[in-house]
Amino acid sequence: MIEFHNVTKRFEGGYEALSDVSLKLGDGEMAFITGHSGAGKSTLLKIIALIEKPTRGQALLNRINLNNMPRYRVPYIRRNIGIIFQDHQLLFDRSVFDNVALPLHIQGYRPQEIAKRTRAALDKVGLRHKEKSMPITLSGGEQQRVGIARAVVHKPMLLLADEPTGNLDPELSREIMHIFVDFNQVGVTVLVASHDLDLIDELDKPRMTLNRGKLVLNDLEDNRTETDGGRQ
Repeated sequence: MIEFHNVTKRFEGGYEALSDVSLKLGDGEMAFITGHSGAGKSTLLKIIALIEKPTRGQALLNRINLNNMPRYRVPYIRRNIGIIFQDHQLLFDRSVFDNVALPLHIQGYRPQEIAKRTRAALDKVGLRHKEKSMPITLSGGEQQRVGIARAVVHKPMLLLADEPTGNLDPELSREIMHIFVDFNQVGVTVLVASHDLDLIDELDKPRMTLNRGKLVLNDLEDNRTETDGGRQ
């Protein structure tokens, strides 16, 4: 699904957000990216989402090289990706239903299919009864769930989340993380950047830790090494 081979990302001015990072997240797996503020978590997700490109190294998504992706192909690749941000990025002049339906309108779905998929997505995050509400009337946790529904309404194969619980209390954070686990259990590949180490430990999912742009811990690779060793 996702492969990084010695990926480095250097921005103007010489700041190196990622340094020689190699990792692999297989189809249907779920993992967390942890690390201090500025460790490179967001940059890593942005490379996968084709918002940024590596300076050096190779980034692959389903064996497709993201380094030299022509601009016209980017929207087609992104159709397979759901992205969730910490600040929701909802449109406050549109209803919950219209916020979730937006990606389907952009992709040209028929109205009947839009209504069906939008209500199904809202049902998955427990907000079917809020479809006519305006985002400003919702709690922070509800707004984040609207963002999740919007990210999954087009049934992506990959879900990326950048600090999705950063502004939520522990109980709401737990609810949001369990929604990601639920999607993973039905086959969606999930990669979440988070600093909530206690909650990550509770969920018992693999962790990849960045420190100043370098990958210093990779549970996924350790698990594969142990599995391979057991087969020998």
